[in-house]
Amino acid sequence: MVLLGQSLGVVPEFISSIVLILVFGFGCIGCRCPRIGPKERAADAAEISDPALAAARAGVLRLHRRVARAGTVEALDADYTRTAILKGLPMSTVMRRHVLRNALMPTITVVASLLGYLAGGLVVIETLFHYRGIGALIYSAARAKDFPMLEAGVLTVGAVYAIASVFADLLSAALNPRLRAARA
Repeated sequence: MVLLGQSLGVVPEFISSIVLILVFGFGCIGCRCPRIGPKERAADAAEISDPALAAARAGVLRLHRRVARAGTVEALDADYTRTAILKGLPMSTVMRRHVLRNALMPTITVVASLLGYLAGGLVVIETLFHYRGIGALIYSAARAKDFPMLEAGVLTVGAVYAIASVFADLLSAALNPRLRAARA
């Protein structure tokens, strides 16, 4: 199982989706009507888990982990971290105030750009799993040559990417005291 999980992070989402359908699908693909009881809700959760896993494994999890680790290592080696430790601050304060804030900035930027990639990747995932959503709408509009609908779908995905980027910039400015001082 670990080997399957590691190999799915390297391949594109359309390959990992097909593998998930073949391994875990058992013919229960597609969006069905909502059910009532707790047993049925568990079945609904099982049906949603494959597309969610395919979307999450599309490189998003692996890349942001590497960026977060590299940012943390860089922040731990920085002069301001050594100075804070030498001043006698508790390690929890050093980690929270100095290391975490500076390590999160590149991670926030990468996660925001990956949200746009994920929104675009939903076209493949929703088509393969027969779910109705923005991705399936874009795909059906492209097949039907419905250019206004296709433009609206692509514009929506672009808006998600732009909003995520602006939110990441605002969050980075809130975390970085140098950016706040330059703004004032």
